[in-house]
Amino acid sequence: MTTPILQFGTSRFLQAHADLFVSEAMEADKALGPITIVQTSGDPARAGRIGALSAPEGFPVIIRGLVEGQPVERELRVRSVTRSLSTSSDWVEVRRVFVEEARVVLSNTGDKGYALVEGDSVDGVPQSFPMKLLALLKARYEAGAMPLTILPCELISRNGEVLRDLIVDLASRHVPDATFVSWLSERVIWGNTLVDRIVSEPIEPAGAIAEPYAIWAIERQAGLTLPCEHPCIKLVDDLTPDERLKLHILNLGHTVLADRWLKDSRPGGECVKDILADPAIRSELELIYREEVVPGFRRHGLGDEAEAYVATTLERFLNPYLDHRLCDIAGNHAEKIVRRIIGFKDWCPDVAMPKLSAIAAR
Repeated sequence: MTTPILQFGTSRFLQAHADLFVSEAMEADKALGPITIVQTSGDPARAGRIGALSAPEGFPVIIRGLVEGQPVERELRVRSVTRSLSTSSDWVEVRRVFVEEARVVLSNTGDKGYALVEGDSVDGVPQSFPMKLLALLKARYEAGAMPLTILPCELISRNGEVLRDLIVDLASRHVPDATFVSWLSERVIWGNTLVDRIVSEPIEPAGAIAEPYAIWAIERQAGLTLPCEHPCIKLVDDLTPDERLKLHILNLGHTVLADRWLKDSRPGGECVKDILADPAIRSELELIYREEVVPGFRRHGLGDEAEAYVATTLERFLNPYLDHRLCDIAGNHAEKIVRRIIGFKDWCPDVAMPKLSAIAAR
């Protein structure tokens, strides 16, 4: 079967996000078609996941959480993936699918997915994801195939532009063809996206447990092709407000809680819902949102949006079915403080933020 959607990355996040959306859209005849998933890491520990992702019976995604205060729990089957490959063992087939079938490319390659490898090249099987993508785009260009839409889902601001600039720079240094470089920057559609869904646990060998809330915001541009129509996918003229709301409310709240967890040396297995069961900690977070965060957004004309997003975020944090561990959230804590808290203070320099300032000072 032809697969017009090609996905790089086998993460549990994409299983419960894009793969689920496409599966539901296929049932309503509102998707381009099924997905080929490609493992880019070559991690042997995930080898069992490859076959399970494309099993005819699909894989499970369990949705658990609160919707308008009411508990929700349901199990869904994702049947959108019909082929699963690995770049380490199936490179020739990956290249064929990319050249002959793909219309939309998705990626979610982890925190270091855009990292380069010294000595890498477009010849043979490249090592890094960016060089792999460049080699595949070169093969598509040389075959005379139409350009396509690339929708990166990595948590990087302006991710489409970042990935485009990286690939164009690589091409200018590794592929001596000015026409190809122009084709990459002018004909290929590089979409800026924002993804959001807490996916707390994997199900082995494939599947995931996730919260009800989900969004996939994609910035509108001429020539953009979407993988499907779905209620959780929204086209926007500018991603900036959505990025700010997520970074400086949801992500900032996580960092505030992780900071308290680290400072208090609380239990190692504690989750977001557990720490918020402490009335003093919950009140402190609500106070930060009310007196420091929302006023900052209000200065930028986003006060109402921020109040609504805070309410949704607190409901998500209090999800009794989701084990979102603070030890995971606390990873790279200092770096997260810079982006989520100090970045917010810099965005709103005339708003008093005593509690956030104290965290930033630590």
